[in-house]
Amino acid sequence: MSLKEGDKAPAFEGIDQDGNPIKLSDFSGKKLVLYFYPKDNTPGCTAQACNLRDNYQALLDAGYAVVGISSDSPKKHTNFINKFELPFPLIADEDKTVANLYDMIHPNANDTLTVRSVFIIGPDKKVKLTLTYPASTGRNFLEILRVIDSLQLTANYSVATPADWKDGEDVVVSPAI
Repeated sequence: MSLKEGDKAPAFEGIDQDGNPIKLSDFSGKKLVLYFYPKDNTPGCTAQACNLRDNYQALLDAGYAVVGISSDSPKKHTNFINKFELPFPLIADEDKTVANLYDMIHPNANDTLTVRSVFIIGPDKKVKLTLTYPASTGRNFLEILRVIDSLQLTANYSVATPADWKDGEDVVVSPAI
């Protein structure tokens, strides 16, 4: 069964690049972006990790923690983080336990091609967004930031944001108001 918006995020435990344990419960009461990718040092994954690095401060400013997860080892993660100066932790998911918990591995596909998802998890530990990209398409972190702006606005007000909405633009007021 696939993970959907509104579902409780599956609890996970892993090891970060420094060998420290890291788990979902470490982020209790916090907003979290889980960024899954297949392997360190591949051209696509490197470009996307660097794009996330470049947008990291905006995510922090929006009140989100960021955790990367891939199927590489902690040692490979350490080298990757140091080489590209990544400011967020990377969880080693070598046996794909977390990827399977989050239902990212299609049974009929190469498992390293399908671990390309972003999950936004609210402080209530519920999934607020799932976004999965094909291997041929790089992720758009500006779109993820746009969605975060919308999630924050709509969590506080009975409004909806229209297509291509950006923070500060007109919104749709709920008919109930």
